[in-house]
Amino acid sequence: MTLIACLVLLFWLIVALDLKRWWPASHTLKKSEERGAERGGGESGVLVVIPARNEASSLPTTLPSLLVQNEDFSQLVLVDDGSSDGTRAVADTIVSASGDSRKSLIAAAPSPPPGWSGKIHALQCGLRAGCDTARGRAGGFEWFLFTDADIQHPSGSIRALLDKADDGGYDLVSVMARLRIDGFWERLLVAPFVYFFQFLYPFRRVADARSRVAAAAGGCVLVRSCLLENIGGLEVIRDAVIDDVALAARVKQAGGRCWLGLDPEIRSLRGYGTLGEMTHMVARTAFNQLGYRYSLLGGTLLFLGIFFVSPPAIALLGALNGCAIAGAAALLAWAIQAATFFPAVRHQRVRPLYALTLPIASVLYGYMTCVSAWRHLKRGGVEWKGRKV
Repeated sequence: MTLIACLVLLFWLIVALDLKRWWPASHTLKKSEERGAERGGGESGVLVVIPARNEASSLPTTLPSLLVQNEDFSQLVLVDDGSSDGTRAVADTIVSASGDSRKSLIAAAPSPPPGWSGKIHALQCGLRAGCDTARGRAGGFEWFLFTDADIQHPSGSIRALLDKADDGGYDLVSVMARLRIDGFWERLLVAPFVYFFQFLYPFRRVADARSRVAAAAGGCVLVRSCLLENIGGLEVIRDAVIDDVALAARVKQAGGRCWLGLDPEIRSLRGYGTLGEMTHMVARTAFNQLGYRYSLLGGTLLFLGIFFVSPPAIALLGALNGCAIAGAAALLAWAIQAATFFPAVRHQRVRPLYALTLPIASVLYGYMTCVSAWRHLKRGGVEWKGRKV
């Protein structure tokens, strides 16, 4: 037990001393007061594409947050991706009320063809519709902004994304929106979700041109149009389950530069109020992340159990069995773990005490990964919003 406790402590010391894995506090967009003047969409500006499937409840909040930024985009296309809740009617009403329908287009996506995921096909339909509208204009679009229909943007967010791309010479700029926190399960599990994502794809390594680490957050991705064309367009990731990471990887492989950050002002309205809803969200991609390999599933569970779950258990066992060294090492490991986790808790605006709950969350994420593997074994794929992807 002492040996395991010391091994766990060594692991967390290495994590804490790895500068590239430190919480990316500086990886945020400029605040509203720091942003420059409106850029203007221009003839070679920004095409915004919003895929929307059953988002009638979110659009009254999210769509206006983009429409008011009409000085910073040339065209906005919302794609109704086979919705059954009146999404298109809601979008039409909002666009008509905005008073600037010349720049906005509502398109419908047919059922995705074989080999295409629903979201990527909807984005492709949006690009086609927007580019068809832009025919005859010199230069077309310099940038494409892909943003989900449940993402609420603050004033000037498009300008801030463009500023980040210009300032750093990036070809892809992505922001992980601050996820909604309402109920107990969201308080327990959302901050760990952000933490594990940053743990797997350290944001500083994503921005490092010398690193192979590439990632993006699909809710908000700004990509240079010529770079997207050079890699073969969205068709190259048409069947990707984790499409945002796949796109960033393609961009980096082509010599492009990526930046991934956080921004508390860009918010997701989608809620996961129950354990079942959270499980469904994680299970959609967890086994894909492991390359659909059951051997890696066992290794992942062992890794979580030893390094993430065990510190409080070993500390308790050490105290009960009079093993002071094991107990002290485990407590110190747990404290370091909590310290590395705390910035994610603070970012999600959860009570500081939740920084101590990462071992509990790790047990649940291990369970969700098993659910993902089981669903793949039974169904041969994953489902999202009533559609197999």
